[in-house]
Amino acid sequence: MRMRRKRNLEPRMEACADVLLCRGKPCKNLKEAAETFRALLDYRKIFGNDAPVELEVGCGNGGFLLEKAAREPNVNFLAVELCTNVILTAMERTRAVGLRNVRFLNIPAEILECYIPEHSIRTIYLNFSTPLPEKSREKQRLTSMRFLAIYRKLLMAGGTIEQKTDSADFFEYSLARYEEAGFAVGEVTHDLHNSPYAESNIVTEYEAAFAAKGMPIFRAVARY
Repeated sequence: MRMRRKRNLEPRMEACADVLLCRGKPCKNLKEAAETFRALLDYRKIFGNDAPVELEVGCGNGGFLLEKAAREPNVNFLAVELCTNVILTAMERTRAVGLRNVRFLNIPAEILECYIPEHSIRTIYLNFSTPLPEKSREKQRLTSMRFLAIYRKLLMAGGTIEQKTDSADFFEYSLARYEEAGFAVGEVTHDLHNSPYAESNIVTEYEAAFAAKGMPIFRAVARY
């Protein structure tokens, strides 16, 4: 079902201009944009410091990111979300609590290279990405070889991808793609909430709902 447009969407988006770095597509053709358009972010200008930068792809309503940024004030965070209705909630929540180390990109993940400098990201977070099980949509999966090639360009040497999902099939698919793309995979668990990694885990809204139904949560870290 199509999400209903938020009331006063545009004025509310304008009110969040201080935390929104870019919005939309520079041109209709995503492939052309990724190959030719560059408006690279200046982290020092944006955040006013040289702290490490981490990225969440598909931040949703911002629950994970807000908690992560509050716990780690000496780290800068970028959040990517395509759906304007959804990213608006995340931005408004960020502004309401006064977090200064978070900025947002309302763009397709396919054009991350247009804005994020090469080898400048320490960690990429993929929290409960849509599995897209249909074979015809494989290239759209956020752990497909197409996207892993993008992440490799963004990650600094030794950088990591941290993934959580409730889908066993998507998890196994992702593990295979990480290895195929040359990542070293570790910290693999098929039951996060009953693992050594549970104590430091930030439970997202989706995650809490899945766990309440007794569904296991899968997690892995892929290092570049």
